[in-house]
Amino acid sequence: MADKTRSEVPKEVPSKVPQKGRGAPLQTKDRVTVTDEALATLIGLAAHEVPGIIGMSPANLREGIKRILGAQQADEGVEISRSAEGDERAAVDLYVAVAYGVNIPAVAESVRERVLYAAKTFAGVVITRVGVHVAGVGRAGR
Repeated sequence: MADKTRSEVPKEVPSKVPQKGRGAPLQTKDRVTVTDEALATLIGLAAHEVPGIIGMSPANLREGIKRILGAQQADEGVEISRSAEGDERAAVDLYVAVAYGVNIPAVAESVRERVLYAAKTFAGVVITRVGVHVAGVGRAGR
């Protein structure tokens, strides 16, 4: 009497994915999409790491109202522009406040470099343009 609890596996299981030399390879590439909100947060955090940056300024009226109501977020002062949704290329505008006494062009260039690096390294997004707008000057730590 045969054991009915054990199922037999065929010796050769046909593969659904073509092997090398057996027809055209199946092209299924997984795609990771970084949303504009996630990219703006990443860029805002990267800009905050640059010495001489004391904060971000609201980029639009909506952000200004949020700030008045006490809700500050890491993506404040960052505007992302893409030609199409899901595009891996973007343009960025940042509205920053710098510390009094710093070399503003040098700080702006550091922000630009840091944003380009962070977007490419952490999100895989190529930034085509970085606009750094100095919207305020203040004392660090206040």
